[in-house]
Amino acid sequence: MAARIYKPAKSAMQSGEGRTKEWLLEFEPQARREPEPLMGWVSSADTQAQVHLDFASKEEAIAYATRAGLAYTVVEPKPRKPIRKSYADNFRFGRIGSWTH
Repeated sequence: MAARIYKPAKSAMQSGEGRTKEWLLEFEPQARREPEPLMGWVSSADTQAQVHLDFASKEEAIAYATRAGLAYTVVEPKPRKPIRKSYADNFRFGRIGSWTH
C-alpha cells in the first residue's frame, strides 16, 4: 500500500495560511472510481482513499509510515513568494486600469 505525505496548499478562498501548517498522509487509490449504475454517483470499493491523517511535522508522518510498513513518497511544498501590496496603490497617480468611482 502506497501513501503520499505532503503539506496542503491554501485554498483559493482564503487569504491567510490557516490549515496549511500540518502535514497530511493520504493513501494512493487502489481501485478505479466508477459510476454507480442506479444513481450515477461515482463510487469506489477502496476505503483507504477516505483516510487522511494529520501530523504536526514531516518527521512524524514519516515515522508513522515506516512504523506501519507503508511505502511512501514525500512531496515537498513549493515556497510562496509573497506579493507586497498597498491599499494606497489603488489610488495612485498613473495607475493602470480605470478607477470606477
